Amino acid sequence: MLRCRVRPNARRDAFAGVHAGQLRLCLSAPPVEGKANARAITFLATAFGVPKTRVKLVRGAASSDKVFAISAPTLIPEEVAIAES
Repeated sequence: MLRCRVRPNARRDAFAGVHAGQLRLCLSAPPVEGKANARAITFLATAFGVPKTRVKLVRGAASSDKVFAISAPTLIPEEVAIAES
């Protein structure tokens, strides 16, 4: 489970540190019609080295605060490792 605070309409997709115990995630997609959620799933799948089908949005579809479930990740991004410690 990965708790994130998502900021849509950013210049690029990137991890942006930790804030209030949540990983900040900047996305280039707008927050309309699920585009930011779909981009978050694609970005996290790439970052964790898994197919998109292994990344699920568990909570927060219409919120900036989201919880994702990532099944059997093959990579752990450095930003995530720092956030968990």
